[in-house]
Amino acid sequence: MEKFWHRTHGRPSWRKAGRHEGFRIVGVKPQHIRRLNANVGAVYIPKAGWVRFRWSRLVPAGAKSYRVTLDPAGRWHIGFAVIPEPIPGPGTGEIVGIDRGIAVSAALSTGELLSMPRLSPAQRRRLRQLTRKLSRGKRGSRRRARARNQAARLHAKQTDIRRDWSEKTSTAIARRFDVIRIEDLKIRNMTRSARGSPDKPGRNVEQKSGMNREILASGWGKLARRLEDKAPGRVQRVRPAYTSQRCSACGHIAPESRKNQALFVCVSCRYACNADVNAARNIAAGHAVTARGGLREAGPGNREPQRVLFLA
Repeated sequence: MEKFWHRTHGRPSWRKAGRHEGFRIVGVKPQHIRRLNANVGAVYIPKAGWVRFRWSRLVPAGAKSYRVTLDPAGRWHIGFAVIPEPIPGPGTGEIVGIDRGIAVSAALSTGELLSMPRLSPAQRRRLRQLTRKLSRGKRGSRRRARARNQAARLHAKQTDIRRDWSEKTSTAIARRFDVIRIEDLKIRNMTRSARGSPDKPGRNVEQKSGMNREILASGWGKLARRLEDKAPGRVQRVRPAYTSQRCSACGHIAPESRKNQALFVCVSCRYACNADVNAARNIAAGHAVTARGGLREAGPGNREPQRVLFLA
């Protein structure tokens, strides 16, 4: 409430059942955490005693607190609060650009196209059926509770898939390149609802809603955030204007060069390339095109990067 009166945070709301279920324990001592075998550990919880948990990753010795949470799918998790060590770069001076999209979640300037895994078509179809069933169900009924639990499990599986892909992809990129350049996208503004108000209804609301879902499902923000966490000081954000219209070979800017979602053919030099890879190479070069058509280089002192890795 104090932060609300200082106008730094929004108005606090009432806690809702089923959301953010859990508790936090501080002042954890080393003897409060035990490792029973390769896959099972135990932690001491006040008033509950020793509780076993699945040891899924390394627990650093410097953990001073932990939080036990219950997700909507009915799974209990324990997370130890610790600041991990950053991933060191290879020291080769290589620079990579990353263009984030919908059809291709992340295109690298090396020519690699990375896509976020999704639920299978049958699982997505089942999730839509459960969502409709949940909206028609009577509140408090057992059938509605059963449908909610089934939908929550599918949502949890989808979240796990996105988190796993983001963690593995960000770790691999942080280990391979010394400088990582990404677009400075305002994802919150891009996914803002277009519904409008009763007095001023929005246009193409259904199409915009579908676009918002695809952007969020591609994990743009998660990938950028994990890269900045794992490679602090090595991630640079580039202004995204005209990066998809600029030819990475000759520098000519023309909207007509972007033939479709996947093909880029420069109208000046006839250079052909995957459209997402071409944008990633512009990002790797640090070219931020201004509104007047000038170029502003990325990096400290606006200097040209020494080495940019392009692979045919």
